[in-house]
Amino acid sequence: MPVKIFEHALQWLEPNTVIGLGSGRASLAFVEALGERVREGFPIRGVATSHATAERAVSVGIALVELGEVDELAIAVDGADEVDPHLNLIKGYGRALVREKVVAVAARKLLILVGQSKLVPQLGTRGKLPVEVLPFALPICLRHLRRLNLEPVPFRDGARLYTSDNGNHIVDCATGPIDDPARLAAKIREIPGVIDSGLFIGMTDVVLVGDDTQFELTQTLEHPRVPTV
Repeated sequence: MPVKIFEHALQWLEPNTVIGLGSGRASLAFVEALGERVREGFPIRGVATSHATAERAVSVGIALVELGEVDELAIAVDGADEVDPHLNLIKGYGRALVREKVVAVAARKLLILVGQSKLVPQLGTRGKLPVEVLPFALPICLRHLRRLNLEPVPFRDGARLYTSDNGNHIVDCATGPIDDPARLAAKIREIPGVIDSGLFIGMTDVVLVGDDTQFELTQTLEHPRVPTV
Protein backbone atom coordinates (compact mmCIF):
# COMPACT_ATOMS: atom_id res chain seq x y z
CA MET A 1 0.00 0.00 0.00
CA PRO A 2 1.47 3.42 -0.94
CA VAL A 3 2.61 5.59 1.95
CA LYS A 4 3.03 9.33 1.96
CA ILE A 5 6.47 10.75 2.68
CA PHE A 6 5.12 12.65 5.69
CA GLU A 7 3.96 9.41 7.27
CA HIS A 8 7.09 7.47 6.30
CA ALA A 9 9.22 10.13 8.04
CA LEU A 10 7.69 9.07 11.35
CA GLN A 11 9.78 5.88 11.17
CA TRP A 12 12.94 7.94 11.82
CA LEU A 13 11.67 9.22 15.17
CA GLU A 14 12.57 7.87 18.59
CA PRO A 15 10.33 8.29 21.65
CA ASN A 16 11.27 10.72 24.40
CA THR A 17 13.45 12.87 22.13
CA VAL A 18 13.32 16.46 20.93
CA ILE A 19 13.18 17.06 17.18
CA GLY A 20 13.35 20.03 14.82
CA LEU A 21 10.15 20.95 13.00
CA GLY A 22 10.72 22.68 9.67
CA SER A 23 8.62 25.25 7.85
CA GLY A 24 6.67 25.19 4.63
CA ARG A 25 4.11 22.91 3.00
CA ALA A 26 5.93 19.60 3.43
CA SER A 27 6.92 20.35 7.00
CA LEU A 28 3.41 21.35 8.05
CA ALA A 29 2.05 18.12 6.57
CA PHE A 30 4.62 16.23 8.65
CA VAL A 31 3.56 18.17 11.75
CA GLU A 32 -0.03 17.08 11.13
CA ALA A 33 1.04 13.43 10.84
CA LEU A 34 3.20 13.73 13.96
CA GLY A 35 0.35 15.31 15.88
CA GLU A 36 -1.80 12.27 15.22
CA ARG A 37 0.97 10.01 16.52
CA VAL A 38 1.35 12.20 19.63
CA ARG A 39 -2.37 12.01 20.34
CA GLU A 40 -2.02 8.22 20.23
CA GLY A 41 0.53 8.44 23.03
CA PHE A 42 3.91 8.82 21.32
CA PRO A 43 6.13 10.94 23.64
CA ILE A 44 8.12 13.55 21.73
CA ARG A 45 8.74 17.30 21.80
CA GLY A 46 9.67 19.76 19.08
CA VAL A 47 11.61 22.92 18.32
CA ALA A 48 9.78 24.98 15.68
CA THR A 49 11.62 26.91 12.96
CA SER A 50 8.89 29.51 12.45
CA HIS A 51 5.90 31.08 14.14
CA ALA A 52 3.61 29.34 11.63
CA THR A 53 5.07 25.93 12.44
CA ALA A 54 4.82 26.62 16.16
CA GLU A 55 1.16 27.51 15.85
CA ARG A 56 0.39 24.38 13.85
CA ALA A 57 2.34 22.15 16.25
CA VAL A 58 0.54 23.48 19.30
CA SER A 59 -2.82 23.12 17.55
CA VAL A 60 -2.24 19.38 16.98
CA GLY A 61 -0.94 18.69 20.48
CA ILE A 62 2.85 18.69 20.03
CA ALA A 63 4.72 20.11 23.03
CA LEU A 64 7.35 22.70 22.08
CA VAL A 65 10.59 23.72 23.77
CA GLU A 66 13.11 26.46 23.03
CA LEU A 67 16.33 25.46 21.30
CA GLY A 68 18.37 26.66 24.27
CA GLU A 69 16.63 24.18 26.57
CA VAL A 70 18.26 21.15 24.92
CA ASP A 71 21.86 20.21 24.12
CA GLU A 72 21.03 18.49 20.84
CA LEU A 73 18.11 17.55 18.62
CA ALA A 74 17.71 13.91 17.62
CA ILE A 75 16.58 14.82 14.11
CA ALA A 76 15.23 17.76 12.11
CA VAL A 77 12.50 17.17 9.54
CA ASP A 78 12.07 19.83 6.89
CA GLY A 79 11.32 20.47 3.23
CA ALA A 80 13.48 21.97 0.48
CA ASP A 81 13.08 23.98 -2.71
CA GLU A 82 15.91 22.26 -4.57
CA VAL A 83 17.89 19.06 -3.97
CA ASP A 84 20.95 18.29 -6.11
CA PRO A 85 22.51 14.83 -6.71
CA HIS A 86 24.84 15.35 -3.72
CA LEU A 87 21.83 16.17 -1.48
CA ASN A 88 22.85 19.80 -1.19
CA LEU A 89 19.86 22.09 -0.89
CA ILE A 90 18.38 25.46 -1.63
CA LYS A 91 15.83 26.42 1.00
CA GLY A 92 14.07 29.61 1.95
CA TYR A 93 11.17 30.08 -0.44
CA GLY A 94 9.05 29.89 2.74
CA ARG A 95 11.22 32.69 4.26
CA ALA A 96 12.42 30.74 7.33
CA LEU A 97 15.87 29.78 6.05
CA VAL A 98 18.03 31.04 8.93
CA ARG A 99 16.05 29.36 11.70
CA GLU A 100 15.85 26.23 9.56
CA LYS A 101 19.64 26.18 9.18
CA VAL A 102 20.22 26.75 12.91
CA VAL A 103 17.91 23.86 13.78
CA ALA A 104 19.47 21.63 11.11
CA VAL A 105 22.95 22.22 12.54
CA ALA A 106 21.66 21.45 16.04
CA ALA A 107 20.30 18.06 14.94
CA ARG A 108 22.17 14.76 14.66
CA LYS A 109 20.31 14.01 11.43
CA LEU A 110 18.56 16.14 8.78
CA LEU A 111 15.63 14.48 7.01
CA ILE A 112 14.24 16.31 3.97
CA LEU A 113 10.78 15.79 2.41
CA VAL A 114 10.24 16.83 -1.22
CA GLY A 115 8.20 16.17 -4.31
CA GLN A 116 9.89 14.79 -7.43
CA SER A 117 9.99 18.23 -9.09
CA LYS A 118 12.36 19.53 -6.38
CA LEU A 119 15.17 17.21 -7.57
CA VAL A 120 17.49 19.23 -9.83
CA PRO A 121 20.70 18.38 -11.69
CA GLN A 122 22.39 21.51 -10.29
CA LEU A 123 21.49 23.97 -7.55
CA GLY A 124 20.09 27.18 -8.96
CA THR A 125 18.10 25.41 -11.67
CA ARG A 126 14.88 27.05 -10.48
CA GLY A 127 16.69 30.39 -10.58
CA LYS A 128 16.14 31.80 -7.09
CA LEU A 129 18.29 31.91 -3.96
CA PRO A 130 16.88 33.64 -0.85
CA VAL A 131 19.30 35.58 1.37
CA GLU A 132 18.38 37.03 4.77
CA VAL A 133 19.90 40.43 5.62
CA LEU A 134 19.81 43.00 8.42
CA PRO A 135 17.43 45.88 7.56
CA PHE A 136 20.13 48.44 8.45
CA ALA A 137 22.52 46.80 5.98
CA LEU A 138 20.08 46.24 3.12
CA PRO A 139 21.55 48.88 0.75
CA ILE A 140 25.14 47.65 1.09
CA CYS A 141 24.03 44.01 0.88
CA LEU A 142 22.20 44.72 -2.38
CA ARG A 143 25.29 46.46 -3.74
CA HIS A 144 27.60 43.56 -2.93
CA LEU A 145 25.15 40.93 -4.15
CA ARG A 146 24.99 42.76 -7.49
CA ARG A 147 28.78 42.58 -7.66
CA LEU A 148 28.37 38.81 -7.45
CA ASN A 149 26.01 39.03 -10.47
CA LEU A 150 23.09 37.78 -8.41
CA GLU A 151 20.48 40.40 -9.40
CA PRO A 152 19.04 40.78 -5.87
CA VAL A 153 15.39 41.80 -5.40
CA PRO A 154 14.03 42.48 -1.89
CA PHE A 155 10.96 40.35 -1.23
CA ARG A 156 7.82 42.35 -0.49
CA ASP A 157 4.68 41.64 1.48
CA GLY A 158 2.31 43.80 -0.50
CA ALA A 159 3.67 47.34 -0.55
CA ARG A 160 6.06 46.75 2.35
CA LEU A 161 9.36 44.94 2.56
CA TYR A 162 8.83 41.51 4.06
CA THR A 163 10.12 41.01 7.60
CA SER A 164 11.16 37.53 8.72
CA ASP A 165 10.46 36.02 12.14
CA ASN A 166 13.95 37.28 13.02
CA GLY A 167 13.05 40.88 12.13
CA ASN A 168 15.17 40.85 8.97
CA HIS A 169 14.53 41.29 5.25
CA ILE A 170 14.74 38.58 2.58
CA VAL A 171 16.42 39.22 -0.76
CA ASP A 172 15.76 36.89 -3.68
CA CYS A 173 18.83 36.46 -5.86
CA ALA A 174 18.69 35.29 -9.48
CA THR A 175 21.45 32.73 -9.78
CA GLY A 176 20.97 30.40 -12.69
CA PRO A 177 22.73 27.04 -12.28
CA ILE A 178 25.46 27.36 -9.62
CA ASP A 179 28.80 25.80 -10.55
CA ASP A 180 30.30 25.90 -7.04
CA PRO A 181 27.58 26.22 -4.36
CA ALA A 182 30.02 26.04 -1.42
CA ARG A 183 32.12 28.88 -2.82
CA LEU A 184 29.07 31.03 -3.50
CA ALA A 185 27.71 30.38 0.00
CA ALA A 186 31.03 31.53 1.49
CA LYS A 187 31.15 34.68 -0.64
CA ILE A 188 27.61 35.66 0.32
CA ARG A 189 28.32 35.14 4.01
CA GLU A 190 31.34 37.47 3.75
CA ILE A 191 29.07 40.43 2.96
CA PRO A 192 28.60 42.60 6.08
CA GLY A 193 24.95 42.51 7.11
CA VAL A 194 24.14 39.16 5.51
CA ILE A 195 22.76 36.71 8.07
CA ASP A 196 22.89 33.68 5.77
CA SER A 197 21.71 32.29 2.44
CA GLY A 198 19.41 29.43 1.54
CA LEU A 199 22.35 27.24 0.45
CA PHE A 200 22.53 24.16 2.69
CA ILE A 201 25.78 22.41 1.76
CA GLY A 202 26.78 19.01 3.16
CA MET A 203 24.05 19.00 5.78
CA THR A 204 21.49 16.48 4.54
CA ASP A 205 21.40 12.83 5.65
CA VAL A 206 18.17 11.51 4.10
CA VAL A 207 15.76 12.77 1.42
CA LEU A 208 12.33 11.19 1.07
CA VAL A 209 10.97 11.83 -2.41
CA GLY A 210 7.29 11.62 -3.27
CA ASP A 211 5.31 12.19 -6.42
CA ASP A 212 4.14 15.75 -7.02
CA THR A 213 0.43 15.09 -6.53
CA GLN A 214 -0.24 12.86 -3.52
CA PHE A 215 3.36 12.86 -2.15
CA GLU A 216 3.40 9.08 -2.06
CA LEU A 217 6.91 7.76 -1.44
CA THR A 218 8.84 7.01 -4.65
CA GLN A 219 12.45 6.88 -3.44
CA THR A 220 14.74 7.35 -0.45
CA LEU A 221 18.09 9.07 -0.97
CA GLU A 222 20.74 8.78 1.72
CA HIS A 223 24.09 10.48 2.15
CA PRO A 224 26.34 10.64 5.21
CA ARG A 225 26.62 14.18 6.51
CA VAL A 226 29.92 15.96 5.98
CA PRO A 227 31.09 19.13 7.75
CA THR A 228 29.49 22.35 6.49
CA VAL A 229 31.65 25.00 4.87
